[in-house]
Amino acid sequence: MDQDVFRETYQEINERPCPFEKAVLTNQCECRHAERFCIAEREGLRCLSGPGQQRCLTWLEAVREQARFALKTPTHPEQKMLGHGKAISIQVGGLRGLHIALHPDDTPPVVIADVDALLREALARYGDFGQVDAQSVIQQIAAYKSKKRARRKRR
Repeated sequence: MDQDVFRETYQEINERPCPFEKAVLTNQCECRHAERFCIAEREGLRCLSGPGQQRCLTWLEAVREQARFALKTPTHPEQKMLGHGKAISIQVGGLRGLHIALHPDDTPPVVIADVDALLREALARYGDFGQVDAQSVIQQIAAYKSKKRARRKRR
C-alpha cells in the first residue's frame, strides 16, 4: 500500500488517535482506553476516551517542553514533528519518570500497565502536570534507550 494512501485511510478511520501509539504498539505501555485496529497489515491505535486523550496530549506537551534540552530538539514552532526515537523516548521515558515521581521508592516498570491510570494519579496528587518533579521525568527520558535493529551482515 502506498504510504500516502495509508495515511489518508488512517486519518479517515481513526477519528481519535492515541497519543501514546508508538509506546503501546511497541508493547512498552498499555492503556484501558486504547483500541487496536488494522489497515493493510499495519496496526493502528485509537483512543476510546475524549477526556483521556486530552490528558495524554496535555502530559506529552508538558514533558516535551521540559525535555527539549535533554533531547536536543528544536524550539521552532514549525518543527513540531519528532523522529520515532525521540518521540518514543518522550512517551516511555516520560511515563517512567512520572511513575518515579509518584512512587520514589519503586523502580520504574518495564511496561507501564495503564497510561490513563498513571496520569489520573498524577493529576490527583499534583493538581496539574506542571507541578510534577521534572528532574525524575527528564532523567528517565535521557536514560531511555530504544531497541536497536539487528544489522544485516554484508556479503
